[in-house]
Amino acid sequence: MNQNLKDLMVLSPEVAQALHDKKAVVALESTVITHGLPHPLNLQTAASMESIIRKRGAIPATIAILDGKIHIGLSESERERIATGRNITKASLRDLPILLSRQGSGGTTVSATAHLAAQAGITVFATGGIGGVHRGWNNTLDISADLPALAFTPIVTVCAGAKSVLDLPATLEWLETHGVSVLGFRTDHFPAFYTQATDPPLPVDMRVEIAQEVADIFKTRQRLGLQGGVLVCVPVPQEMALSNREVEGAVKSAMHDVETENVKGRDVTPFLLKALTETTGGHSLTANRALLENNAAVAASISRAITPPQYV
Repeated sequence: MNQNLKDLMVLSPEVAQALHDKKAVVALESTVITHGLPHPLNLQTAASMESIIRKRGAIPATIAILDGKIHIGLSESERERIATGRNITKASLRDLPILLSRQGSGGTTVSATAHLAAQAGITVFATGGIGGVHRGWNNTLDISADLPALAFTPIVTVCAGAKSVLDLPATLEWLETHGVSVLGFRTDHFPAFYTQATDPPLPVDMRVEIAQEVADIFKTRQRLGLQGGVLVCVPVPQEMALSNREVEGAVKSAMHDVETENVKGRDVTPFLLKALTETTGGHSLTANRALLENNAAVAASISRAITPPQYV
């Protein structure tokens, strides 16, 4: 743990013991609870992800900010609190010092979770889809803080690619420019969150078949002294995936609403995802839960592969 944060960081007894014993731990973001999924699906999915990680031999560590403290590992009552409480901020990296200094509470995004997990000594993080370069970025310069966090944080991030509402070719170009290794877990193509690949498909840097390959690549990055980490992209399970035509049609309709309603900044992605839920008749929510659970399982296996054998 970063000793500078000792007075601000609260580890659950389970997570504290696992880190002390150098056991496999998987960090989880909390915006999926606070802003990503509707209640009670948010709590059901969070509990399911934690259960899956435990069954795979790792310890889950959901991260959130509560009353000006960084909590690494949440109890059931703490998950309920951030799911239903008022004044729960969607906390990106830039929000952390404000929340902590003002004793606020928030659900951590990909960028904040990755940073805080690394500060706690956790090397594997599971999420749904990362943020990226937004459509129309050449006019708005709207690029998610998730990307620079991935470029500068030494962590393995397991995701279902980037959210399909984004400019995915530009997102991959950004990741390449900043040296992030993009791996496809049993796929040659970059997943698009609700779909298994884009149309036309976009290639990943390398296909991997097993968790040990990811662990080896991550450890080699560390030996080379490279900043940043590894992005492991896992396609949404085929039986739950949406079609590219279905998603693209919904996105175009939602983007029109973004412009007419003048939605800006951090509100854009939640607005678009809500519109997709309505347009797809809830199918996108089913896909979202499936990919989150799938990513949790893969992340647990990778964490076990990275963990020194004598402790597994």
